[in-house]
Amino acid sequence: MTNAHVASRHRIHSDDLAELIKEFDLRDVVDWRHLADGLMNVNWQLDTPRGTFALKRVTDVPLDRLRRNLAVLPTLAEADIPVIVPMVGSSGGVVVKVGGSGYCLFPWARGAHVRGGDLPLAQVRRLGAVLAKLHLALGHAAETGVLPAVPVSLTVDVVPPERASEKADRLAAAARAHGSGDAFDAAALDALAKRRVLLAECAALCPEGDVHAGPYGWTHGDFQYRNLLWADGELTAVLDWDRLGVRPYAEEIVRTAQVQFGVAGVFDLERVAAFVSGYQSVAPLEPSALLDAGRRLWWKRMTDFWQLEFHYDRGDHSCDDLFIADEALLHWWTERLAEVERAFGGAL
Repeated sequence: MTNAHVASRHRIHSDDLAELIKEFDLRDVVDWRHLADGLMNVNWQLDTPRGTFALKRVTDVPLDRLRRNLAVLPTLAEADIPVIVPMVGSSGGVVVKVGGSGYCLFPWARGAHVRGGDLPLAQVRRLGAVLAKLHLALGHAAETGVLPAVPVSLTVDVVPPERASEKADRLAAAARAHGSGDAFDAAALDALAKRRVLLAECAALCPEGDVHAGPYGWTHGDFQYRNLLWADGELTAVLDWDRLGVRPYAEEIVRTAQVQFGVAGVFDLERVAAFVSGYQSVAPLEPSALLDAGRRLWWKRMTDFWQLEFHYDRGDHSCDDLFIADEALLHWWTERLAEVERAFGGAL
């Protein structure tokens, strides 16, 4: 994706903006700026005579699913989960189609995104407790019909090492054929060669079976620092409900721990354990569920190349930095697998 394409993607067409002003009765937009924190959808801050708002152009989820997901936010707010309920347009919906795109508008939420070691341990524990309360509130929403009922069974996909190696070979060929020979291509080819070696060495550690351990239900799907706002030591908003879905609870716990506290190629294991302990203080899970989820997440990272697929298959380079950081973390994680899994279980 070229710089011109990126710049174009971040603009709001004047006709679209005029229609959105009318749809949400904003009167005018005094100023607006693109918000760079999101990776998939496009977001802006709008300053208007009616106040400040966050506008989201939806590109990464079907609009019907997003409408379903956003419909649960009033229920979560009643359960004291810090969420921002979207504005309702004049057409009666919270997601509106303008100029071929879907948009939703939210009151502006105060706070900042805080990653990893920048969160004091007390806030890390509170974050774990909030996730547990969120899972409980989503479970209640399913029981009362606000969300669809949880299915009676759930399986998880386990990618065999052979299939992952084949994908690595394909992406290496794409890097050689379609790359520009720059530093990223060199880093990708080196990483893919090392990943094939790692897959061969760790093949015996592939999780067995497609049935996870522990309970499952409705989860946020992307509960991590880019979608969390903090102010004055308190969590003020849980954002971005695009990936709301049914998953093992332990899967969301360990994924959040990885994204939130896997920084600069290493885990902050003290904070991982504190986060899990905070969750367990509200909604206890068996250690076996957490250990199973931790091993499955490690294997998923071992067999996944989504950033390179974005780069070489879509021409989208927006997640290149994530690949470099995640690759370093994967190797660090693999060398300390037992230690990391103890932290995922809430202990060091």
